[in-house]
Amino acid sequence: MPGLIQSIERSSAVLRLLAADRLRVGEVAEALDLPKSTAHSILRTLEHVGFVEQDPRTTRYRLGRGVLDLGSAGFDVNELRGRALNWADALAARSGQEVRIGVLRDRQVLVVHHVFRPDDSAQSMDTGRLLPAHATALGKTLLAYHPTVASAVAREGFDAYTRRTLTNRQDLARQLGETRARGWGLAVEEWRAGQAAIAAPLRTSGGLVVGAIGIAGPVETVCDTRRQARQALVEHVVGGARSISRDLA
Repeated sequence: MPGLIQSIERSSAVLRLLAADRLRVGEVAEALDLPKSTAHSILRTLEHVGFVEQDPRTTRYRLGRGVLDLGSAGFDVNELRGRALNWADALAARSGQEVRIGVLRDRQVLVVHHVFRPDDSAQSMDTGRLLPAHATALGKTLLAYHPTVASAVAREGFDAYTRRTLTNRQDLARQLGETRARGWGLAVEEWRAGQAAIAAPLRTSGGLVVGAIGIAGPVETVCDTRRQARQALVEHVVGGARSISRDLA
């Protein structure tokens, strides 16, 4: 049996203390019989992830909004969108393709932001639209890091949108494994004929995946002659995702 992790035990104890009262660093240290420096490090870390807050006037700590968010539907999509706006615009300009940011909702992908291709072609806004998780790069990227949702999608079955749409659990599991291994997802003519997409995960503190960002465009533009993602476009997408993730964390 593996041993228990002392730092997590101590952090849990700090949270339980603050659930009952607002305390200063020294008071936390005394209550838990910890060196003051150790108590301060734990409090700073919990503050960084949003689980505690410090009153600048009294210097006392209290539980933060992050603790309450644990029981909610998930990460604040408005905050995600707000922090990603500029990066999404930059990704569209660099790649020449349309950009979507999505989150998981009811085993589908909710598009929370959509940037049009930087050209004069006719396009329609997808913000607020639900996309199939198993047939899109955004969806496969999100499912790769949410195994429970992936299992639920597999149990429900697969709607076919084109002749290339995934239609069985084994293919989905294999592609999700590939997505995790390389750090980005790919869908080629699985949702729309003639269209391909690349996506990468958006992470917050601790590496938690809270969304995905991706580009989409004609297969011949997004992929090479072997129908593999063009490396330059992959680098643009992954780089944009990392920049957003740094802001989120």
